[in-house]
Amino acid sequence: MANYAISAGQIAEGKTVFIRGKLGFAVLARLIEGAELVATDERRTKNGMSPVGRPHITATITHAEVQFADPNNPTLEEQFVSERRFASPKRPETGPNYSIDSKGSTLPVIAIPSPKGDGTYDLDESGQELAQGLDVTLVLRTYKPKNFANRGLALEQVIVHEEPRYYSAGGIDQAELAARGIVLNGTPRPVQVAVAPVAAVPVATEVEDGLSFPAPQPTSAPVAVAAQAPVQSAPATVAPAPAPVAVLEQQESLEQKLARLESENAALKDAGSAVGSPVATGPWDGSGPAQQAGITYQG
Repeated sequence: MANYAISAGQIAEGKTVFIRGKLGFAVLARLIEGAELVATDERRTKNGMSPVGRPHITATITHAEVQFADPNNPTLEEQFVSERRFASPKRPETGPNYSIDSKGSTLPVIAIPSPKGDGTYDLDESGQELAQGLDVTLVLRTYKPKNFANRGLALEQVIVHEEPRYYSAGGIDQAELAARGIVLNGTPRPVQVAVAPVAAVPVATEVEDGLSFPAPQPTSAPVAVAAQAPVQSAPATVAPAPAPVAVLEQQESLEQKLARLESENAALKDAGSAVGSPVATGPWDGSGPAQQAGITYQG
């Protein structure tokens, strides 16, 4: 860990420090929060750095130099910031680097040179991220965090000292176009094309027998259909419906039915009776009435 001459407990709150350099990396137009914050903190932890832990903006400048209000008598706050510059082990050619993660829910003011060319600045309201390599000054403010004795630093403003360029993910740097004589009025933005929704396709649902059927679809309420008037047609001869089998059978007369029933009754009596069938002749050699075997009586 580096040994600093000025600690965070020695500086005062409400002081301003200007540090100028070339913009190396920045997220200034939005807060780093949510899932992005989690991923950022995990990456910092793997690299041996302390996680930020709160929504924040960030900026890193290369070739960083503190702009002392009085170079012969730098303030404690200016010395504090100057001491915390560092050299990049991967890119030593970038000189002293300075990085700040400014916590809070507000975005910094970004000032860009006025097109009037009178040395004044306008507010950048494009909502875009500044491009790498811009000549900028970070305006820092010291403050006292709640429940902490040490002071902190917040990034209040970013002053751009040249015509602004903006970061374009996968786009074309406008400076490259300008170098070829192509100057666009305004900032180009990708055009979003509306995509027609795709009709839903029924999803097959597995059942126990291994077959699949479309998932049930919602049905609309039944629509009442007006009854149509009957259509008049020429009369036609309609064949009579076939009569039931019972009707086709020959109808019996009352006498025939009575005779049939008596015959069936007599057959049933002889077949199922315990006394048997009549004897052909009696003990009087046919002179007397025929009798049945078993118990009988004369009426």
